[in-house]
Formats: sequence, structure tokens, C-alpha cells
Amino acid sequence: MANRKQSNPQEKPLSRTRLLDAALDLIRVKGYAATAVDEICHRAGVTKGSFFHHFRSKDDLALAAVAHWRTMTEGLFAAAPYHQAQDPLDRLLGYVDFRAAILTGELPEYTCLLGTLVQETYDTHPEIRLACEQALSAHTAELTRDVEAARQLYAPAATWSAQSVGNFIQAVLQGSFILAKAMQGPEVVRENLAHLRRYLRVLFQPDSYSEPKKKERHPPTPHPQPVEAPEAELEVEEYDSQRSHFVD
Repeated sequence: MANRKQSNPQEKPLSRTRLLDAALDLIRVKGYAATAVDEICHRAGVTKGSFFHHFRSKDDLALAAVAHWRTMTEGLFAAAPYHQAQDPLDRLLGYVDFRAAILTGELPEYTCLLGTLVQETYDTHPEIRLACEQALSAHTAELTRDVEAARQLYAPAATWSAQSVGNFIQAVLQGSFILAKAMQGPEVVRENLAHLRRYLRVLFQPDSYSEPKKKERHPPTPHPQPVEAPEAELEVEEYDSQRSHFVD
């Protein structure tokens, strides 16, 4: 046993991460059902034995891939510049702008793993569906905090909830990714994000984007009613009884 080969402590996390990255790429390209374990191993450059060393099954890999995706995307959005804005509405608008800015590369590079997975697995793989739902909800919760802060600042009497607006933002994104796949390009996503940006501005209708945030509102100045000119007397034309029409 003394001659047994010692494993490299860096090898295990490296091969596991390569398998996860390969899964993210292939699932977003082909979908979950069409992605085979052999393909994932080939893309990752590892053996099938290495795969089963790290994961019990393809479903186990999918759950780990969701967690891997969540870690990556949470880091990406946490470092995004829109968080620096002091105004919560500016942060929301900056988020929309950031989403538009990262629509780069090929379709699988800017579409969402979670949306792709949950569309296929929502009824057949409840554990994967739940993992996707939790990851989507966590991201929506980040948006909801800024929505609520903006609501309190600009629309305190609004009857809608911040959660409903957060869900709507997520629905615009996921629906846009589906259209991007159908239309084979990001332009429809950009257009939808532009509409989303307009909607958010109208929803809150801020008085100003700079201090002071709330201006005193005055009732609109009534416009004076126009004075009607007296009706002119109508000239009555003389009627000639000998003729069947009016006399010029």
C-alpha cells in the first residue's frame, strides 16, 4: 500500500469544474435530454470513470450545474456597475442596461441555463425544477429589493407589489431568450429590454433623477374658458313666389 499512487489535490476540483463547464455549454446548445454523458466527458476532456467519480448520475450533474451556474452569475451581477447608483430606480435601469450589454457571443453564451433546463424538466425531474426555481427566485429577490425601494420613494401609494414587478422583469428576460433562439439572434432581446426600461420609468414616474427627489406637486393651472363670439344675424334670402328657388 505504500507504493499506491497519491492523487493530486488539484486534479479533483479541476476535472469536476471542467465537467460542470462542459455541461453548461452543451445543455444550453442541445438541451438537457439531448445531451449525453459521453458528450460531456468528451467536451471536458475526462474519462467516463472520472465523471462517475464526481457525480452519481446525469441528474446529479444537472443539480451541480445549477449550483455552479448560480455561483458564476451571482458573482457576475454582484460586480456589475449599476450597484453603485444611489437611486434605486437608477439601479433598476442600470440593471436593464447591463443585461443588454452582455448580449454578446453566440446564443448559448447569453441565454439562460435555468430557463433551458426548467422548460424540459419541470414535470419529469422535480429536483432539477426546484433547483432552477430557487436559483431564479434568488436573482428575482435581488431585483425586488430595488423595486421596493423605488416604490417607497416614487410610488408609495401603488397597489402593485415589488415581487410582481420582479417576476415581470424575469419573465421578460426568459421570454426574450426563447424568442432569441427562435429568431437566431439577440436583437429581439435588446428591443424587449428597451421596452422594459421604458415601462419601469413610466411605472415609477419620478419627478427628477437628481436631488431633490420629490418636488412639490401643484394642481394644474386651469385654462380660461374661451369667450364665445356673439352669433351673427343670419341674412334671410328673399323668396320669390314666382320661382321655385331662392333669389340670388
